[in-house]
Amino acid sequence: MRWKQVFLVAVISATTAIGSVVAYNHFFNKQLSAIGTAQNGMPANYAGFFDGKINGTSELVDFTKAANSSVPAVVHIKTRIPAKKQTNEVPRRRNNGFFEDMLDDFFGNPNIRPEQRASGSGVLISEDGYIVTNNHVITNGGEGVADEITVTLHNRKTHKARVIGRDPSSDIAVLKIDGNKFPFLLYGNTANIQLGQWVLAIGYPLNLETTVTAGIVSATGRSININQRQMARGDSPVESFIQTDAAVNQGNSGGALVNTNGELIGINSAILAPSGTYAGYSFAIPVNIVKKIVDDIVRFGDVQRGYLGISYISTDDMTEEQKKAQGLPNITDGVYVNAVTTDGGAYSAGIRKGDIITKVNNNEVNSGLQMSAQIAGFRPGDKVPVTYLRNNKEYAVSVILKKKTDVIAVNVGTRLGADLVSVDKAKARQLGIEGGVLVNKITEGGAISRTRMQEGFVITSVNGQAITSLEDLTKVLSNLTGQVKVDGIYPGYEGPYSYPLNLDQ
Repeated sequence: MRWKQVFLVAVISATTAIGSVVAYNHFFNKQLSAIGTAQNGMPANYAGFFDGKINGTSELVDFTKAANSSVPAVVHIKTRIPAKKQTNEVPRRRNNGFFEDMLDDFFGNPNIRPEQRASGSGVLISEDGYIVTNNHVITNGGEGVADEITVTLHNRKTHKARVIGRDPSSDIAVLKIDGNKFPFLLYGNTANIQLGQWVLAIGYPLNLETTVTAGIVSATGRSININQRQMARGDSPVESFIQTDAAVNQGNSGGALVNTNGELIGINSAILAPSGTYAGYSFAIPVNIVKKIVDDIVRFGDVQRGYLGISYISTDDMTEEQKKAQGLPNITDGVYVNAVTTDGGAYSAGIRKGDIITKVNNNEVNSGLQMSAQIAGFRPGDKVPVTYLRNNKEYAVSVILKKKTDVIAVNVGTRLGADLVSVDKAKARQLGIEGGVLVNKITEGGAISRTRMQEGFVITSVNGQAITSLEDLTKVLSNLTGQVKVDGIYPGYEGPYSYPLNLDQ
């Protein structure tokens, strides 16, 4: 009797347990099964994800072919600035003793700047020896180009390089070495870059031999405001970096960022380095920007950069009070137009002060740096699609870009009553000045005509502020009214000249 009771209890317990499991799976797990599963088809964000994959697995990525084809075209760049004797230019003390005066006269208070050496990387882009690198690789902290530039190829052959041109705004420089049949990299296409794709960084970090590291594209269109430090006044930085987690260190600057096809997709330019060394992310200039700037420098000797003809502020940089004052309390994206020059392409296309530019070349822009990066791909005379908001209504127009100096020259020339031209670098060196603005022709009845200034005068400062270009002159005059003091020189004549100029007449 006891065994029958034990058997009956066991049967009841087993039946209850099985029933509980069945009930749970039927009533509860059925509800949870919809989370993280594709019962009604794949989510939209997985569109195309399994294309070309077997059983949901990706093909293995092979880095060897891309590395082997790219390494021979990446070069080591070394620069040298010889030691130089400089004068302190400190006023001599009065009432020195005879011996001290004699020493001062004899030695002139010399100050020796020691020899400086630096190194970086570069990329061969043609078989006849054109090389693209960073501007900061070949310059002395933005003060000028290094005296000696040496390029060492992967096969350890060394060549002297000359500078073809450089663009501090984008941190690009073009060098040339003599020879032919050099290995070189093929251009890729920035438009094909995708988040998460594998990339290789190739260069000469920390004075090591050719080094290859791998990572993925972490982000695109990054602006880190690093190019501002080496630019001339009045210029706008061009930044739209590819961000990767490929390890990059000092010396990688100017080196190649390539895809797994061995195509050049960027020039490594900067690292995120709170401690001075690599901290996880690096930044490369997209190849589409590189191609345009290199082509301009080789063909024209300088960058042909188009000009919208506006002044602006990013909506992210506007305070809540500024937004309310402009009637934009809910605007978070875009670039606010502060002013529009009547001689620029934006004005002709209908853009006015108070508009908010949201897209340039069909790409969203949320800052001035992003907008400049989009414009950097075009030349004066090109048509660029621009989308903007006015009273919460969207408009799309085509803006014909103009040459920046042409627009500036017309505006400031009209205000002063003269035909004005920036003094080029070669002429400035000949005159012994940093730069200036040449007064070519004076318009009768203009502000300058009411002074004793003559044609041929070179403006070098206004109210004590140095003027090296039309951009400088425009920037300085934009904040001035009434009478100002204009200083400058007449080429071939001794001494500086000063003229009072009334801007309100």
